[in-house]
Amino acid sequence: MLTAENLQKAYRRQAVQVPVINGLDLEVKTGEFLSIVGASGSGKSTLLHLLGTLDAPDSGRILLDGKRIDNLPNCERDALRNRTFGYIFQFYHLLPELTTLDNVLMPAYIGHSVTGWWKTRSKWRARAMELLTRVGMGHRITHRPGQLSGGELQRAAVARALLMSPRVLLADEPTGNLDTATGDEIVRLLRELNRDDGVTIVMVTHNLDIVTATDRVVRMVGGVVTEDTMPKQSSFHAPLLAAV
Repeated sequence: MLTAENLQKAYRRQAVQVPVINGLDLEVKTGEFLSIVGASGSGKSTLLHLLGTLDAPDSGRILLDGKRIDNLPNCERDALRNRTFGYIFQFYHLLPELTTLDNVLMPAYIGHSVTGWWKTRSKWRARAMELLTRVGMGHRITHRPGQLSGGELQRAAVARALLMSPRVLLADEPTGNLDTATGDEIVRLLRELNRDDGVTIVMVTHNLDIVTATDRVVRMVGGVVTEDTMPKQSSFHAPLLAAV
C-alpha cells in the first residue's frame, strides 16, 4: 500500500549537512499495524514525516498504491494530508481556544469552502460526536484543552485524526507524553481501530513495551532499516478498557 524506495534525507545545521535517512526502503501493507522503533536521532520521525508528505525526500520516492506521491503538486499533497492520511503527535497539537468538538472538526473546516462547510456541517458534527463517543470523550465535547488530562487530549487527537476516514494513520510517539497506564490505553484504542475499521497504522515509538500490540516491528539505526520482526502476542490484544 505505502512504499518507500531508496529514501535519502539530510538537514543543514549552519554549514554542516547532517544525513538522517540514508537509502531506506520500506513497505507498509494494507491494514497492518506497523511499529518503527529506534534510538533518538535514528530517523524515525523523519521517516514518518516523509511517508505522510509532511516533508520531502532529497532523493528516492514514496508511493501510495503504486503511484508516486512525494513529488505531487502542493494542492494534491494538501488533499492527501487532509483525507488520506491522519496524524497523531506526541504533543497533541490541539488549539487551546477551541472546544474539544471544534478541535476534532478542524480537518473538515480546512477541507471545505465556507459554502461547502455550511451545507455539510450537520454530517460532520455527527461524525465528530460519533468518534468522540467511541474514544470515551463524548462527555467532554465543550471542554477546552486546558481542562483535559493528557490521556483525554490524546483521545481527542485520535478522534480528530479519524474524522475524514483516512486510510493511513501516522502516529509519532503517541504515548511519549503519557504515563504508562494511559499510554497503554491509547495503544489499545489504536489496536481496536486497526482491527475494527481496517485502518493502516504506522507508529513511531522508542517504547519497546508497547510494540507487542502491533503486527510488525521495523528497527531503525543510522537512518536505515536494520531489523524486521514479528512481535509476540501480549495483553494489548485485550478489548479496550474504560476511557482514561
